[in-house]
Amino acid sequence: MTTLKTAAALALAALALSPAAASAQEVVLRVHHFLTADSPLEVGILQPWEKAIEEQSGGRIDIQRYPSMQLGGKPPQLFDQARDGIVDVAWTLLSYTPGRFPIAEVFELPFMGGTSTQTTMALQEFQAKHLGKELEQVHPLLIHAPAAYKIHTKTKPVAGLADLAGMKIRAPSRQMTEALNALGATAVGMPVPEVAQALTTGVIDGAVIPWEVFGSLRIESVAKDHTEMGVENGGMSTSVFALVMNKAKYDSLPDDLKKVIDDNSGANLAPLAGKALDDAEAAERQKAIDAGGTIHVIPEADVAAWKEKTRPVFDAWVKAATDAGHDGQTILNDARAALVAAGAK
Repeated sequence: MTTLKTAAALALAALALSPAAASAQEVVLRVHHFLTADSPLEVGILQPWEKAIEEQSGGRIDIQRYPSMQLGGKPPQLFDQARDGIVDVAWTLLSYTPGRFPIAEVFELPFMGGTSTQTTMALQEFQAKHLGKELEQVHPLLIHAPAAYKIHTKTKPVAGLADLAGMKIRAPSRQMTEALNALGATAVGMPVPEVAQALTTGVIDGAVIPWEVFGSLRIESVAKDHTEMGVENGGMSTSVFALVMNKAKYDSLPDDLKKVIDDNSGANLAPLAGKALDDAEAAERQKAIDAGGTIHVIPEADVAAWKEKTRPVFDAWVKAATDAGHDGQTILNDARAALVAAGAK
């Protein structure tokens, strides 16, 4: 009897080690980011992405999402967490590590953005041509952008350029820091999860952020004046988001599971991401109005003065890129052309 049990145990062990059994095991991908579980990123992008991958892999890939930095660390560390294998996949803003992704920063220059869909589609073409070196330490799944950011203030409206003078405004990136300072404001850098508290305590007077994060950050109860540029829902800057995967983790996948990941990455995922953030943008804008907020639209004719004030920011970026060995003007021209091709003004 003992011999039979031993033989059965050995047979089960051999089966467990067989290639067929190994291929049926789940691959777990832990996804880490800094936004909340009810954010448009989670609900509109990561949840549908997870469902598609799990279904198309026949359940062999298990996506586990960890919002709000549940796995530890700070938002600026997310890219390195994916690079180093601390997590399998991370979503972050490249601008959280200023100067580290200087070519991607061209899309963070003032007035270099449109809707989320437009800027995200422009980034697909631009990434293929210019961002290979900057992203080589990870396996990029998606490079995308929100709709162009607006100015949201607590106690004083920004109805014209002169109103910015002396105001402490949260900047989302190094380029917007330079732009806000050029426009007469005092730029204050901080990760977006800190904005609501900073507004409440008076650390800042306002913030440059997209509408779509309002609900998840509960900012509509603090900031009551909102400034758009040129046209309704027009903005003055954007940021580059990155969903990136640990390279060794991706390389370890069998070819059929790599294909599942590839089929749900890059240009295939970009339209979903753009639509999700644009839909959220419109919804959160309306919620702010319903909460008693006032929207100020800078007349299109007046925006030229804002652009003229920020011209040195472009000149400085082109010079820095050229000094670093790149063709700064060509990169800027390519980014502008990609935006125009995607329908942005």
